[in-house]
Amino acid sequence: MKIIVCGAGQVGMTIARQLASEGVAITIIDTDAELIRRADESHDIRGVVGHASYPDTLREAGAMDADMLIAVTRSDEVNMVACQVAYSLFKVKRRIARLRHVGYTARDANGLFAAEHLPIDVIISPEAEVAEGITRRLRTPGAFTILPLARGRLEVIGLGVADPDCPAMGERICDLESNGKFEHITVLAITRKGITFIPTPQDRVELADELYILARSERRKATMALFGHRERPIAELVIAGAGNVGMHLVRNIRALLPKARMTVIERDRDRARYAAETLGSDVVVLHGDALDRSVLEEARVDQKETLVAVTNDDESNIFCSLLARKLGCRQAVTLVNKSTYATLLPGMGINAVVSPSAVTVSTVLRHVRRGAIVGLQTLREDFGEVIEATIGAGSSPLLTHTIGALGLPEGIKVGAVIREDHPLDLTGETRINAGDRVVLVVAYGEIDVAEKLLGGAGGRSF
Repeated sequence: MKIIVCGAGQVGMTIARQLASEGVAITIIDTDAELIRRADESHDIRGVVGHASYPDTLREAGAMDADMLIAVTRSDEVNMVACQVAYSLFKVKRRIARLRHVGYTARDANGLFAAEHLPIDVIISPEAEVAEGITRRLRTPGAFTILPLARGRLEVIGLGVADPDCPAMGERICDLESNGKFEHITVLAITRKGITFIPTPQDRVELADELYILARSERRKATMALFGHRERPIAELVIAGAGNVGMHLVRNIRALLPKARMTVIERDRDRARYAAETLGSDVVVLHGDALDRSVLEEARVDQKETLVAVTNDDESNIFCSLLARKLGCRQAVTLVNKSTYATLLPGMGINAVVSPSAVTVSTVLRHVRRGAIVGLQTLREDFGEVIEATIGAGSSPLLTHTIGALGLPEGIKVGAVIREDHPLDLTGETRINAGDRVVLVVAYGEIDVAEKLLGGAGGRSF
């Protein structure tokens, strides 16, 4: 399988490194010769310096026999033209583009992205997806991530263990996952002292653990309570940044949390005026710098439950969040693009870190590994993925034994089995049938093994 990645920024390089590690032939294109040099030297990736939308550059990158093009440069227009050229001149079979501007990503009634116009098979809008993810977290206070699976019937809930008296404290994983008081939850992974791992049945829940729990959506509140989280629903919040993410976020919150009162802070005067005119009178828009203490005080951040920092600058988001927390805001949700920052922030008082690059990478990989894959979420960029896949008749080793007798490696765990659209109550004696959907948590080192378990349909066909 041969894939061309256009753009060697953080998203492009993360996608390229991951796919190269799985044996995919990757060529990456960027105008920055230094980025390409690093890609050539550090990874099993071929680099080409040039404009991704130029025919000669795509030809040099091997577009003549490429199976897929993934366009994630910083320019929407370059991404669109790269897909057009790849289709028209080189007949590349599948084309994915990241498009950020709402003018391109709004619902298209005229078929702009049809093959005869702009032939893009998959459009990724990180800003809209990030806003949806933040809204899910705000709907579930105390969770640092909420990932929907099984058409919304299941959720991966990321939560921290901070209450030494919570019911789950000290419990073995096998007891948590039994049919007793914990209601069939599955512990997919634990982050402990900065290291993420899939727990054994005998591992126990410890104070300060970060857990990734798979639970039924209707049991979300009860699941949170088991781990000591009984936070009140969000009633008032401040949003720092009225860019694309901020505007999407206000609209999502208005739809899902209609009683929440919102204040938006925007540094650019024209953008603040636009936001005030667009969002309506029920949202307070302040023109000012969210790093200015007086502006945060004007927004009464000390009386608000949550600040969400979604400006275009990582450092501004981080320091705004820290200042808000110091002033008395109960929790801060912070948008951070640089992965080097993300691991540092939880210990600094920031409650949830949102990574647009992680969202984009998850979405791209879901479409690269299509075939049997119906859902894919990156659990942590340094660990692995949660995969939802349909099991075909006779094609998967998962059909040969009960779950308890599968002998899976340490880096893979069956989290759920969905049969006829309903999650089963799993035991060691549960058998997986053809046509079932399974949810697996898979460490990156076991991706190839997971594809074999899924019958080899993990995304290598078109």
